[in-house]
Amino acid sequence: MKITTNHGGKTIICECGEIIEGCTFRDYTKTSANPSTPTIGHKKCGHIFNFIDEKTPRKFSSKIELKSLAMRFASKNNMECGAIEKFLIEVDKLKSCGRLSDRDILVTAFRKIK
Repeated sequence: MKITTNHGGKTIICECGEIIEGCTFRDYTKTSANPSTPTIGHKKCGHIFNFIDEKTPRKFSSKIELKSLAMRFASKNNMECGAIEKFLIEVDKLKSCGRLSDRDILVTAFRKIK
């Protein structure tokens, strides 16, 4: 999944599981559109985003897949046990609504408990 620098006005969650808020660097990558396409990368893990050619991650996972992703996300963000419990409950509530993408669920739940 993907985290924030407001690329296109959307919050991005990196593949490492962290929300990127101002923790990016500018870079250039080879894409099908141009051999030197401007992009961003995540400073902590070094992942460089290819917004042109990368397949969009699944937006709507099953409840089990989303909880697994939520646990990885909580682990990467060094959440305490009590916070993880609240986070998972919030993720479950938001998933039950059925209107939000995985990214929106994780970000909203994280911000609610933070």
